[in-house]
Amino acid sequence: MAVLELIVVVGSALCAVAAGTLYLRRTSRSEAYAQQHPMEGIELLFEGADLQHATPQAQTTMQRQPGATDWQALRLGLGGRFPGLPDHDDLPSIETLTLRAASSGDNAVLHLHREAEMTRVEIDDKTAADPDAEHKLKVIQFELDTLRLAATEAPYPIWLVDDAKTICWRNTAYKTLQAAVGRTDGDDQEEVFHFTPSDVTGRSSIRVPVKMDRNGTTEWYNVTATEVGDTTVFHAVDINAVIQAEVAQRNFVQTLAKTFAQLSIGLAIFDRNGQLALFNPALVDLTSLPAEFLSGRPDMLSFFDRLRDNRVMPEPKNYGSWRQEISEMINAASHGSYHETWNLDTGHTYRVSGRPHPDGAIAFLIEDITAEISLTRNFRAELELGQSLMDTFEDALVVFSSAGVLTFCNAAYREMWMLDPDNSFADVTIVDSLKAWQEKCAPDPAWGDMRDYVMKCGERAAWDVDLKHIDKGPIRAHVSPISAGATLIRFSEAQHVSGRTVKAMT
Repeated sequence: MAVLELIVVVGSALCAVAAGTLYLRRTSRSEAYAQQHPMEGIELLFEGADLQHATPQAQTTMQRQPGATDWQALRLGLGGRFPGLPDHDDLPSIETLTLRAASSGDNAVLHLHREAEMTRVEIDDKTAADPDAEHKLKVIQFELDTLRLAATEAPYPIWLVDDAKTICWRNTAYKTLQAAVGRTDGDDQEEVFHFTPSDVTGRSSIRVPVKMDRNGTTEWYNVTATEVGDTTVFHAVDINAVIQAEVAQRNFVQTLAKTFAQLSIGLAIFDRNGQLALFNPALVDLTSLPAEFLSGRPDMLSFFDRLRDNRVMPEPKNYGSWRQEISEMINAASHGSYHETWNLDTGHTYRVSGRPHPDGAIAFLIEDITAEISLTRNFRAELELGQSLMDTFEDALVVFSSAGVLTFCNAAYREMWMLDPDNSFADVTIVDSLKAWQEKCAPDPAWGDMRDYVMKCGERAAWDVDLKHIDKGPIRAHVSPISAGATLIRFSEAQHVSGRTVKAMT
């Protein structure tokens, strides 16, 4: 452990000696350079980006900022008066550089000399009795000209009002707008923007319309006031695009509202905070919820609680888990996977679906499908009745559509051919049926005629043929057209078949 501590101490000492030697070397080098080149007036000496020496008058040329190097502080202080002062990274490629002042009335010249790592900056102003004061004055003048140019040529109107509420200054954009509204140069004190001063206090803003004289239209501006002592500075920003967008949005919302009002489907849209943001009259009719309650923007839980109280929702099996079920329903709607059918005690049937909307909104659609359900049930009952009726026939019946797909068969058909098309995942065609029939019957060319007959379009005549069933014996197939291009084939057991007989039916 003692050896390790000794190594650490020796290493630290060596590092300190090396750092001190480097510092002394750099300091002695910069001092030697300064002694060889005496400094006076406004002169600065840099080693790299660090300031080593400067005359007292030159200290005012630097604008120091947190985190900025000495060279960056020099560029901030002199950049306005001498544009083109290079960055520190560009110095190695420069030996000498001469920059003249940007202002036409400023005869000062900046000289930059490089020698190894040393950079000497000197400002030569022969015309000024006090170069330091002249430099400060020129910098202030440059900043003033810059601010005046920025304010005068700003693309939006700016004007100043004194404590007497009189316009004491206005920029070019204000004058241009003043001419556009029909004012002349003699109307300088007549304001373009008309509003009560109390409407704009501190840094608040107000929307002000301005009627244009050239076309009679109205343009909108957002006016902001900033009080500085007894003077108030006003800024007006053109917000015509914002106004037009708001008008377009309002018209669009009104159009949607009119469209929603004509829908027979109840619509309830909840915003990202879960509050009812939009509903249509159909929702009031379907749910019997008061319009005052809906206009109060209830949240989703209150909305569904009220539906349950009005018996518009199915009664929950467990009231203890009612809130949990509602939360799950809302979560499913936010993912677009909520679709349910509500069978109410009143005999009505509602189809309810939830869909997500932009910005976290959720929309619920409630549709009364009572008539549709009743029609479906009646149709299903008629189909079941027709099926029961056909199952009472002793003959085997099978129906093929115009495309050759089996659409109906009775119990006698299933028993004769030992087939159950209802259990097939795919459509059963005439080709599939012929294969099954041929396996249980003797060969006969009539099978091909049946296939051609089923697939034939146009007018067709009924016909029949006697066939030989392996288990049932002689059978007769009666083939006849029915509506919509479909074909009915009836198989019946023949008591006496003397030979193959094919007879067209009229």
